[in-house]
Amino acid sequence: MIPKLDPKDLWISFMESDTPGHLMRAVFIALVGLPLVALGSRVLARILRARFGDQGGRLLARILRYAGFIIVCVTILQQFGFNLAAVLGAAGVAGVAIGFASQTSLSNLISGLFIVGERPFEKGDVVEIAGITGIVEEIGLMALTVRTFDNRSVRIPNETLVKTNVTTVTRYPIRRVDTEVGVAYDESIAKVMEVLRKVAEDHPHVLDEPAPLVVFTGFGDSSLNFLLGTWGVKEDYLTVKNEIPLKIKEAFDREGIEIPFPHLVLASGKAMQAIPVDMGGVLKTEAE
Repeated sequence: MIPKLDPKDLWISFMESDTPGHLMRAVFIALVGLPLVALGSRVLARILRARFGDQGGRLLARILRYAGFIIVCVTILQQFGFNLAAVLGAAGVAGVAIGFASQTSLSNLISGLFIVGERPFEKGDVVEIAGITGIVEEIGLMALTVRTFDNRSVRIPNETLVKTNVTTVTRYPIRRVDTEVGVAYDESIAKVMEVLRKVAEDHPHVLDEPAPLVVFTGFGDSSLNFLLGTWGVKEDYLTVKNEIPLKIKEAFDREGIEIPFPHLVLASGKAMQAIPVDMGGVLKTEAE
């Protein structure tokens, strides 16, 4: 026969035990700890953004927020008598097993922390990575998201960023545009260099300092080759890259400077003698 339980006796037994105290402490920790972690993570995010940039600061603040929530949850579990040593031991064994199964993910995570600390680029920078050129959209825990100039989204694992060369195209405020051009061998090298220098000086988006670079680079198969290097602010890079060749063509046409087509000069040598061939004692030449 099952004894009848009096609700009043159950309540008295509950109040006389340690459970109410543990419960109240757990509720208090949850009510205070969770909002405190959320508030602290927001404050830390502002501080970390000033030190590590917008994306890096948010990434580190997110990691610290997760760590804070874990600490609060562990503290709450302690109030109910959970054996954390056993839990941590089981978690350690599980962590080893999961670690072997997710080595790549762990490598990406650690690489992401190195990237945040080093700050080789920021959100909005133009980067070149493993043959991919685009604008940095997000620096994540596991990967970098880049939007290419033809509007494709490319996800690059953080591990790849650590193992390969990364070029931050827009890291500095100014960039140089190099334009190569060839002229006919009949043209004056001094005149061509002067015309190229004038093209650079007259362009509104080309900076006076650093000064434009005009270099005679050598003798080509069909042309005398030159390099014109012009500096401009990074926002005007595409404008300068597109307009300088057009201005060079206009200036060459105006000055009568020829941009040659590829051509070959053929020269005749001495006439070749016929090679004698012995055919059964009869000498003949190939011409016969």
